[in-house]
Amino acid sequence: MYRHFEEDFDKLRSRLIRMGSLAEEQVELAFRALLERNTAVAQLVIERDDKIDKLDLKIDKQVQRIFALTQPVARDLRSLLAAIKINNEFERIGDYAVIVARLAFDDNACRLAEQLGFERVTKATYTMVKASIDAFVCNDPDLAKHVLATDDVVDSLERDLSEALIVRMEMEPALVRSGARLIIGLHNIERIADRATNIAENVIFLSNAQVVRHQQLGDDVPPLDPDEGSAEAASNEPQ
Repeated sequence: MYRHFEEDFDKLRSRLIRMGSLAEEQVELAFRALLERNTAVAQLVIERDDKIDKLDLKIDKQVQRIFALTQPVARDLRSLLAAIKINNEFERIGDYAVIVARLAFDDNACRLAEQLGFERVTKATYTMVKASIDAFVCNDPDLAKHVLATDDVVDSLERDLSEALIVRMEMEPALVRSGARLIIGLHNIERIADRATNIAENVIFLSNAQVVRHQQLGDDVPPLDPDEGSAEAASNEPQ
């Protein structure tokens, strides 16, 4: 019976890794569409969302099947609970990526994003997404902690950019509609970072059987450096 569970869970894990890869690609393409005003890339993100939704349903059904046939306990149960949660986070990341990609069809929104330096928040957010998926694939709770520590960076950038957008809209009323759309897009970028944080929390739960929240990390875990990459950030963690 246990061997059967291991085989089924290996298949489930492979699908989750595929789901994570799709979600990461969607985020990368959505950010590129916005920053480069590339409507062709934006349309690709929109069309690919159905692929993520279908894989989400397959994973849900597979988890239900494993529960029904094996009745897992202890670590096996923890693994399945984490899988359910992580799958949901990947699916939501895909949804948020579509919302961001649609901004590429609004030329004024893209222009504002470029002028205000949206690349800072997209780079930090993408780094979180990639690192959270790497942490899951490699079962690396230490890397996951760096993801949690980066969430405040994205939150701060969202506040600063939102304030700058409001100032621009007050100065140029003609930009209010596009600016409002961009604020919504910015919020969804921040939500992508939140979902990456949730994935990282579940990696820690899966590895250490520990329920952790960002506030519990302490000050000794530095945020990820988007310019250096997740691997370098993890290797620089204080011992």
